Amino acid sequence: MRALVVEALAADFACCAVREVPRPTPGEGQALVRVRAASVNFPDLLMTRGEYQFKPPPPFVPGLDLAGEVVEAGPGAGLAPGEAVVGGARLGAFAEYAVRDAAALRPKPARLSFGQAAAYGAAYLTAYVALVRRAQVRPGEWVLVHGAAGGVGLAAVDLAKALGCRVIAASASDEKLATVAAEYATDAVVNVSAGFRDQVKAITGGRGADVIYDPVGGDVFDESVRCIAFDGRLLVIGFTSGRIPTVSVNMPLIKGFSVMGVRAGEYGRQFPERGAENLAAVWALADQGRIRPRVHAELPLDRWREAFDLLADRQVVGKAVIRPDL
Repeated sequence: MRALVVEALAADFACCAVREVPRPTPGEGQALVRVRAASVNFPDLLMTRGEYQFKPPPPFVPGLDLAGEVVEAGPGAGLAPGEAVVGGARLGAFAEYAVRDAAALRPKPARLSFGQAAAYGAAYLTAYVALVRRAQVRPGEWVLVHGAAGGVGLAAVDLAKALGCRVIAASASDEKLATVAAEYATDAVVNVSAGFRDQVKAITGGRGADVIYDPVGGDVFDESVRCIAFDGRLLVIGFTSGRIPTVSVNMPLIKGFSVMGVRAGEYGRQFPERGAENLAAVWALADQGRIRPRVHAELPLDRWREAFDLLADRQVVGKAVIRPDL
C-alpha cells in the first residue's frame, strides 16, 4: 500500500515521502480500515520534527484521525467488512490502509461525510475536555477563542455556541473572521494584530472573558492575562506561535483566575471512565447534528505537502484533509 512515511526527523518536512510499504494485518481485537479521509492536525506536523510530547522513532506513518471502511476484522473485533467507521490513534492515518483497535473505532455519523468525520474527533474532543471538563463552562458565559479559524479553535467556537455560551472569535485575519462569523454566528470577533485587550473588555462590559481558549501561546497568552474576568479560566491548548509563555503568579492571585492545561488524550488515559464518557458525548453531538465540522480542503495523498503547508502557513478555516482514496 502507499503511505506517507517520516523517514527521519527534520525541519520543513524534508524527510517525509510517499512510499510503498507492507499493508498491515489486524490482530486480535483490531480492524484493518481502508482510509477514505485523514485530517491534518498540528501534532502531526510537530512529530515530523520530533517536537511533540509523543516522539515515535522514525520511520513511522503519521496521522491521528481517520474515517473509512472496515476491510478485515481480527478475532474478537466485533466489526464486519464494509462498516463505515471513524477512529483516532497517535499514528498511521496517512496511508491507504490502517490498523486500529476496535475499541478505538466508532460508527461514522450518517450526518457527516468521510472528510468531516476525519476532521472531527481530535479537534472536538480537545474542545470538549477544555470547555466541559476543565473550564466547566456555563450558558451565557463569555468565551474568547484564539486561533478561531484553525481546527481546534473552530471546534471550540462551534462547541461553545452549542453549549449556550457567548463566543468571541479571535484571529489575525479579517477574512477568516468574516467566514467564522458568517458560518458559526459568533457573538463578536476581534482581530488580534494590533492587540485585543481593550476590545474584549468593551465587548464584555468591562468584565473580561470568563473563559479563554488559547492554542496560540506567546504574545496572545500574555495579553489574555490582561482581559480575563475575575474567577476566569485560561485554557492552555498549545503554542502554535512557537513561544511558550510564562505568567507571574501575582496575576492569577490578584485577578482570581486559573490557568488550566489541556491534553485531551492524556485526560482520557488518566481517567479512562471519564475518557469514554467524553468520546460518547462528542460523537452524540455529531449524531444529533448539533455541531458542524468544517473541511477547508480535501487533497489526495500525493499532495500531502500542500495539505501540511495549508496548516503550517495558517491558511485553513477548519481542517485540511488527506484523501488516500483519490
